[in-house]
Amino acid sequence: MTLPIGVSLGSIGATPAWWLESARRLEAAGYRAVWSWDHFVGKGDKTVPVVEQYTILALAAGMTGRIGLGTFVTNVMNRHPAVVARMASTLQEGSGGRFTLGIGVGGAKPEHLAYGIDFPDVAERADRLEEAVAVIRALWAGGPVTRPSPFYPLEGAHAFPVPDPAPRILIGASSPRGVRIAAQVGDGWAAEIEEFEQLLPAYLAALAAAGRARTDAWIALGFGGVSKSGQDALANSPWIEAPRATWSQYSEAGADEIILTARTTADVDRLVAAVDRW
Repeated sequence: MTLPIGVSLGSIGATPAWWLESARRLEAAGYRAVWSWDHFVGKGDKTVPVVEQYTILALAAGMTGRIGLGTFVTNVMNRHPAVVARMASTLQEGSGGRFTLGIGVGGAKPEHLAYGIDFPDVAERADRLEEAVAVIRALWAGGPVTRPSPFYPLEGAHAFPVPDPAPRILIGASSPRGVRIAAQVGDGWAAEIEEFEQLLPAYLAALAAAGRARTDAWIALGFGGVSKSGQDALANSPWIEAPRATWSQYSEAGADEIILTARTTADVDRLVAAVDRW
């Protein structure tokens, strides 16, 4: 049995060993996917260990055989989209087609400043996101690709092997413009629960305006929780106590997949035990 639930395993304050063991346990329990954040340093204590997104997903691809793998979400400013396209296609082929690319505008300004990564205003980051998706899709067609761009110009670019199938691209969006971008250029929307409840009508309207049916898009709905890194996120959660009924509630509201956050071994223990209540 595969549950329509994924798990975003915390990367801040985590170790690769913990992350990978948790992924193996969640696969054995029947969860659909494991997802990774995109951070380089801790938000408070900058000295805590942080698991890097694509490295850990590549390791997980080699240590699992069924469970989906995804980014929730990649920060568009952290890597050139041509590099993202190459990493994603390698992950897709190496995992046997299990990879999903979630990508958004990012927001951790202190992290960018610490690493010397540009952090323009949100309007430019949104422009870059649209252009990044275009670059990624063009390269996933193999090339050669030559395209002018104020941000990511390409000149005779090739990218082989071509991923088959190409990974699904979900756009992380928490604003009206963001959901319009998701509807226009994404295969779906990577949403958090608060924004989902506020912006679902706008997303559906944007899909219709783009000439797309709701069935053409995939909504992954995240429940990030309020706890901090290293603290339990799922204690007393309805997803643990009554997972099937809670899934039915949000499935009827429009979610295609749920992404829960697990930050501790206790959280993973709860998720494994909850399968018996499905």
